Amino acid sequence: MRATPDAPLDLSDREPDVDERFDGGRLDTARWWPFYTPHWSTRDASAARWSIGPGGLELRIDADTAPWAPDLDGDVRVSHLQTGQHSGPVGSERGQHRFRTGLRVREEQPEHRGWLVRHGVIEVRMAAVRHPDVMVAFWPIGFEERPDDCGELCIAEIFGREVDDTGGLVGVGLKAQNDPRLRTDFEKIRVDGDLTDFHDYAVEWAPERVRFFIDGRWVKTVEQRMDYPVQFMLDVYEFPRTDGTRDTAALPHVLRVAHVRSYAAR
Repeated sequence: MRATPDAPLDLSDREPDVDERFDGGRLDTARWWPFYTPHWSTRDASAARWSIGPGGLELRIDADTAPWAPDLDGDVRVSHLQTGQHSGPVGSERGQHRFRTGLRVREEQPEHRGWLVRHGVIEVRMAAVRHPDVMVAFWPIGFEERPDDCGELCIAEIFGREVDDTGGLVGVGLKAQNDPRLRTDFEKIRVDGDLTDFHDYAVEWAPERVRFFIDGRWVKTVEQRMDYPVQFMLDVYEFPRTDGTRDTAALPHVLRVAHVRSYAAR
């Protein structure tokens, strides 16, 4: 029997096809590419700051973390992992996540198919950062074998300025990005509890419908068809202040991730 659109997520009788717990003290680079869309910048400028310990993965922005692409994205700083990558040659427009118009490849990237998923369940267990300059996010996007295959499944987007003593807002939904077949259907859900502690954020993705969950509880359904492989995007951002200052006393900003899992479609 097909579950109702608002049914809770039940994984009790299912085993993940990939269960990434970030153990062993090293990052599995066959799976993860530790750069933030480096084709629009460079690998050196967009390299992640990360460590792995008993609690899992930590993505970090430090005092000496430089903006990843100052002429394109201002003083935005980011520490990021993704599970796929490819680009066209230098000077071309062929590159993933075209976040503004007029982008040209600056450093050609090899094709990397680390962990691509098409349908099923995708889940992350992570802890937000409570700081007004910070956002953490887990947002699978189309691998873009074709340029239009670029929609986003925003599983969790949490701004530190929207976290308070009793809970906070978590952004979830589908973002069209540059896919003309999709329409953005995104909202912020109020979640009670300490968002700087670990919570589970998940999507159940079928060809014709996408359901979003927080701690197993259904929070949103999008009735649209998105039907191509996605790569995972996992990151912590520090956004610039209007006066150009940084809160260096609060650094480092650290996104903690206990695990990422994917379950094959039934």
